[in-house]
Amino acid sequence: MSKIRKQEALDYHSSGKPGKIEVIPTKPYSSQRDLSLAYSPGVAEPCLKIAENPDDVYKYTAKGNLVAVISNGTAVLGLGDIGPLASKPVMEGKGLLFKIFADIDVFDIEIDAKDPELFIQTVKAIAPTFGGINLEDIKAPEAFEIERRLKEELDIPLMHDDQHGTAIISSAALLNALELANKKMSEVRIVISGAGAAAMSCSRLYQALGANLKNFYMFDSKGLIWSGRKDIDESKIPYASHKNELTLAEALKDADVFVGLSKGNIVSKEMIASMANDPIVFALANPEPEISYKDATSVRKDIIMATGRSDHPNQVNNVLGFPFIFRGALDVRATCINEEMKLAAVHAIASLAKETIPEEVIEAYGEKNILFGRDQIIPKPLDPRLIYYVAPAVARAAMESGVAKNPIQDWTAYENELKNRLGLDNKLIRSITEKAQSNPKRVVFAEADNIKILKAAQTAFEEGVCFPILLGKRKRIEQLIAEYSIEIPDINIIDPKSEEEEPRRIKYGKAFFEKRKRKGFTEFESIQVMRERNHFGAMMVESGHADAMISGITRNYRDVVRPVIQTIGLQKDVDTIAGMYILNTKRGPIFLADTTINLDPTAEEIAEITKNVAKMVRKFKVTPRIALLSYSNFGSSPGKDPEKMAKAVEILHEKYPSLVADGEVQANFALNNELMLEKFSFSHLANKQVNTLIFPNLSSGNIAYKLLQEMTDGDAIGPVLVGLKKSIHVLQLGSTVREIVNMVKVAVIDAQNK
Repeated sequence: MSKIRKQEALDYHSSGKPGKIEVIPTKPYSSQRDLSLAYSPGVAEPCLKIAENPDDVYKYTAKGNLVAVISNGTAVLGLGDIGPLASKPVMEGKGLLFKIFADIDVFDIEIDAKDPELFIQTVKAIAPTFGGINLEDIKAPEAFEIERRLKEELDIPLMHDDQHGTAIISSAALLNALELANKKMSEVRIVISGAGAAAMSCSRLYQALGANLKNFYMFDSKGLIWSGRKDIDESKIPYASHKNELTLAEALKDADVFVGLSKGNIVSKEMIASMANDPIVFALANPEPEISYKDATSVRKDIIMATGRSDHPNQVNNVLGFPFIFRGALDVRATCINEEMKLAAVHAIASLAKETIPEEVIEAYGEKNILFGRDQIIPKPLDPRLIYYVAPAVARAAMESGVAKNPIQDWTAYENELKNRLGLDNKLIRSITEKAQSNPKRVVFAEADNIKILKAAQTAFEEGVCFPILLGKRKRIEQLIAEYSIEIPDINIIDPKSEEEEPRRIKYGKAFFEKRKRKGFTEFESIQVMRERNHFGAMMVESGHADAMISGITRNYRDVVRPVIQTIGLQKDVDTIAGMYILNTKRGPIFLADTTINLDPTAEEIAEITKNVAKMVRKFKVTPRIALLSYSNFGSSPGKDPEKMAKAVEILHEKYPSLVADGEVQANFALNNELMLEKFSFSHLANKQVNTLIFPNLSSGNIAYKLLQEMTDGDAIGPVLVGLKKSIHVLQLGSTVREIVNMVKVAVIDAQNK
């Protein structure tokens, strides 16, 4: 991560609206009637309901999704006791993280109270406002008593994240590190530097996972906590079991685990070198760890290391835990966050680290590939799967431990709800994935010497949607596979130019010649052209040696489409092929055509394209509702395009009366249901939500989909070739791995249908 400049940080917080969070209304407020419903007199009705049944507060107010982030500013980050006012930027930042990672609303509250009793009473007094409370940046030992009392006296989820957040994330990391080191939790010797809130919580959670108390060596600012010390407070007494005083260097000799929660640069290279085999080092002090990543890894190649920094592997970042722990707790209306829920979060986070990392996460971190191992013992903070791995685990633990007041009944629906909260819900993609997985096909990847293609092939194979066939130079493909740690068992690599493929080239070439002998190809040319991967791959599909093909990421679109049409040809009832794009939006999927093939189709061709697109849309289990677009609304403006689209509509209404299609119509009317109903209630599209857009020419279609693709955050799939006899699809130049995988799924479904 690049260095953050002081002025840049100040400008970030002060530009525009000062601060990082705001309150946004969730109900209409544009009319006097809206305001009367929001406040007086309408607000009296929910007030009376809540007075009758206090649990109705979760039904009529935002309490169930509202967390208080509360601090007195006595232990702010690495800044110390800077007071409640100076802590406010941190608390706002915490609120931002709650929102963007788990869609939880936050009020940050800074309390001017160092006295624990005053702090406790203040929090208790305001607690009815909130569904949960996140305590933050409160110094030890006061933090222990504050949390203990509030957990006893309140009936909503409450957690001091400085203690438990670090404990949960580091515990997940420790479980995986011990697995890689082939060591047992009950046997390892653990040295902890620091004896504050986080250190105490970490050690307790490690014990809950099986660590032996006698194997802990805990150091505070005055040295080892041992039986001869007379100056230790009550919370440290359990760790004073050792009979002799040791220095940190002495304790680290032959130690298995070091956990640093103190200050930077207190551990030397020599100390790390003296540790046991496969040492596990969590140097978590920020911004400077107890020993730098560079120094530690320079003396021990067998080290498994984590820090609190984002510029090194294995960042122990609390954002991996607290948003999702509170999400699960709020969703079942848990009365607390107990040990069972924290342990459930630990195991969920640890298990996620072992899953294949999504390509968008790899790209976000600028890596070639990320695999479970010494540099990946915990998930990356930007992994979008955390919300539906951790929150359900926490919710389930709350239910099983008897603290959930609103148990979840349908776990699949709950997971979908979690995805939907962050815009991750994509019913079409899920539907496509499930259908492709039901009957995976052999897919030819014609450009397998491209790393994006290889990563997409690996992902598609791991998702169970296809069996990849990789075309290209074997040596180059194998080099990329080794360099990027691509794993596809029994990988099938074919080099169309190799000597071993000559018999197949001849066979394919002769079959191709029979198709093209009256269209400009000689037999010799037909055999020679099989050295080209797009012709060879297409003939694999045509000959039944593969079911589908993907190509186009490195070549001009038409240069790929031409050999496909020459080899495969069109479906029997099709005269005009088209390119269809799918955009996933908040209103659902939008299908757009033609976006890639026909420069200026006739009315008859547009009618045929519309029919074929409708047929393809139905394959995705979507009922097509089609608008034929122009700059005119039902004859309002003359011109070539409006007249052409109107004629196409006439053809459609005559030949396919059951098809819900109409036009010519402007795009805003097509997509605005109320506007269409108000102005053109006679239309077949009135009171129907349009999901398919047909354009009058290639220019308008191509411009429209590229604009929409850049301006929306949803998945894009395409262009899907509509009308070919077999399943071959051409990628856009520069497609992402995610887009390629989606196209593979479409290709598999197309092959299933054909």
